[in-house]
Amino acid sequence: MPVPAFSDNYIWVADDGAKAMVVDPGEAAPVVGYLSANGLALGAIVITHYHGDHVGGIAGLLEAVAQGKIRAGARPVPVCGPAAENIAGLTQRLRQGDTVELTWLGEPLHVMEVPGHTSGHIAYYQPGDAQTPPRLFCGDTLFAAGCGRLFGGTPEQMFRSLGSFAELPKQTQVCCAHEYTLSNLRFALELEPGNADLLNWNRAAQALRDKGMPTLPTTIGQERLTNPFLRCTLPEASPGLAASASRHAGRARSRPVEILATLREWKNTFR
Repeated sequence: MPVPAFSDNYIWVADDGAKAMVVDPGEAAPVVGYLSANGLALGAIVITHYHGDHVGGIAGLLEAVAQGKIRAGARPVPVCGPAAENIAGLTQRLRQGDTVELTWLGEPLHVMEVPGHTSGHIAYYQPGDAQTPPRLFCGDTLFAAGCGRLFGGTPEQMFRSLGSFAELPKQTQVCCAHEYTLSNLRFALELEPGNADLLNWNRAAQALRDKGMPTLPTTIGQERLTNPFLRCTLPEASPGLAASASRHAGRARSRPVEILATLREWKNTFR
């Protein structure tokens, strides 16, 4: 369940009906309200990277537990996050290949190091089962039809990170941390105006937002068809991406990582 925060953040909450895992709580109040309204205990906090709109609510949530405003599903409440970033309050520092064992939530979370947006960014992949599709909690590395700005990482790192996402099962639900879908789709359509999948997704996303509904989660399968940055990592990516990148740069852009870098710089100023 995406809990809205700030102007366009989502704080993801996954629960078993009794205890909840909270992903990237940038502020505490919306989460406290959601847990209280649904009778859920705070079972774990998991963090993808150090930016304030993803970690700012950690202390407030722990304080709400101490004050009895919400119940704790474990004592102390585990706070998990990237080992390579300086985040106060972490009880478990995670690297590539580590797992977060939350038995009450089903399958463990598998940690993926996905630098690019920040140099120490991680994501959490939870395999599904016969009843539940896989889930990816990707922070700001991957968005619907977009990717994060390169604040602490490099285009090469982002290229590899998105490539690792592209290899996940197509039915994987992608739980992004921001509602950027419509603006990302405008940019994607600038690059590939004839992409029928993009046109269909743009109409569907607009209809959801017109109803005040989130456009997320998306899926890896949908991103392989419509996300220009992830598509740069695919052998079957449209030649239109290379043509658009070359036109914008004023010189040939044929290497996939060069295309991604050019498109990301262009997106920074696209309106």
